[in-house]
Amino acid sequence: MDETIAETQAAPAAHPSAPIPVQGPAVGALVRAPLGDTGLQVFPLMLGGAEFGWTVDQDGADALLDRFAAYGGNAVHTADSFSAGRSEYIIGRWLRARGVRDDMVLAVRVGDHPDNPGLGSVNLVRAVEASLTRLGTDRIDVLYLDATAEPAGVIEDTLATAEWLIEAGKVRHVGSYGLGAEQLVEARILASAGYPRIAAVDVPYNVLRREAFAGDLRLVAGAQSLAVTPSHALEHGFLSGRHRSRQDVAASTRGQQLAGSLNKRGLRVLKAMDAIAAELAAPHAAVAVAWLLAQRGVVAPIVNVDSAAQLDELVQGVGVRLTRAHLSELSRAAD
Repeated sequence: MDETIAETQAAPAAHPSAPIPVQGPAVGALVRAPLGDTGLQVFPLMLGGAEFGWTVDQDGADALLDRFAAYGGNAVHTADSFSAGRSEYIIGRWLRARGVRDDMVLAVRVGDHPDNPGLGSVNLVRAVEASLTRLGTDRIDVLYLDATAEPAGVIEDTLATAEWLIEAGKVRHVGSYGLGAEQLVEARILASAGYPRIAAVDVPYNVLRREAFAGDLRLVAGAQSLAVTPSHALEHGFLSGRHRSRQDVAASTRGQQLAGSLNKRGLRVLKAMDAIAAELAAPHAAVAVAWLLAQRGVVAPIVNVDSAAQLDELVQGVGVRLTRAHLSELSRAAD
């Protein structure tokens, strides 16, 4: 793994039923990796809130967030479009109830909410203000600019607005979602002129979905030392290894999304994961996370869960170290 994950002082004991990572630090130990050049140190997983307010209610989310924190997790990701803002509201209630706002790195993606679409100056400010209200906080640690719903117009205008938000204390750092390689290069040129520097990039990326972070985007991210925080670590749950037939897919709430992976290539990848998971005595989800953490620039995959069992499996990936042979086997299977 390219990043150095430092083990520091012991944290409070993890949930008593939490599994011990297959390799690496013991459960409850604080492991942290630098999030690009932000100065922030994060656990090598971000807990995403995509399920909160949809398949997970407040009580369920509280339990998952508590469990994640017990593992040493300190980074939470959400978006203003998740469950029409309910995800932010749920996370905000948990932060206030536990009194842990200062201990958590809060990442929020904006730009896809129907009330404030796109990254134009007016809508960007309104989106941030609305997110802060729902979250019940005064600041966002990492603001991901979502350029997928409405293509970014003039990057300079967006960064100028981000600069105002930072100066106002509403945002600390800026990340991107959906910005292309050329736009990231333009943004770095503007940063040299004093505009905020994009420090992190969220891109859908996993062993099955490698094309989204290939070519120029990967080269630019590496050249700019961007922290890569990939989403879709399990490809909608397919890489958990639980969905291998049409019947399995049909029974899932994400059946249509899973169906796209249920082909010869997808099953070939699962077969390769079967052997590696058996060798390491690790769940498939942990192998999927370990693959991501072995990729250059990847700091903390964003994982969305709706059960404690899913979270337990994913967290184990932080302690799994794949060999070069393992990585080669997975790459060959995915080609």
